Amino acid sequence: MNRDRDVLLVTDPQNDFCPGGALAVPDGDAAIAAVNRLARDFAHVVVTQDWHPPGHASFASAHPGKAPFDEIELDYGRQILWPDHCVQGTAGAAFHRDLAIPHAELVVRKGFHPAIDSYSAFRENDRKTPTGLAGYLRERGFERITLCGLATDFCVLFSALDSVEAGFATRVALDACRAIDLDGSLAKALAAMRAAGVELV
Repeated sequence: MNRDRDVLLVTDPQNDFCPGGALAVPDGDAAIAAVNRLARDFAHVVVTQDWHPPGHASFASAHPGKAPFDEIELDYGRQILWPDHCVQGTAGAAFHRDLAIPHAELVVRKGFHPAIDSYSAFRENDRKTPTGLAGYLRERGFERITLCGLATDFCVLFSALDSVEAGFATRVALDACRAIDLDGSLAKALAAMRAAGVELV
């Protein structure tokens, strides 16, 4: 590892994605300790934070007659509907109390556009609206990104694929991730990352 060229990207280590949260990832809290251990090996860390306004378009509650995990068509394509989660300023949107990465240098909030969901740390789900993270990382001189966090088959997956597309050497630390695994989504995610050239470690 080159301490000046490697960065750890931690996706969404938030209360709502852990047991007891609104969109709990199975065993999600177990990933937090692994993330903390991994982060100690990195001089540079970036953390993402899901940050939805109330009534966000990805919430099933915003669509009468729809239930969580239904799919609908939005302006930018197919969208899975989720329970209300990570609403701005709520306890569910806060970082997990056991997260211990005091040296994290940047928090990237995503999903704050009311009509666009966001899985990737790099682009909103319309695949056009950038978060600015790629530019930040390039300007800082980073060359390789290691990803971890929640959830493997959504935010880690999309972030990893966009990282490769942006030109970064990309790997995913699987022991510091946990998956939702919705209808086989984990196996599909792992296959997609391998096919894109993501190193799974």
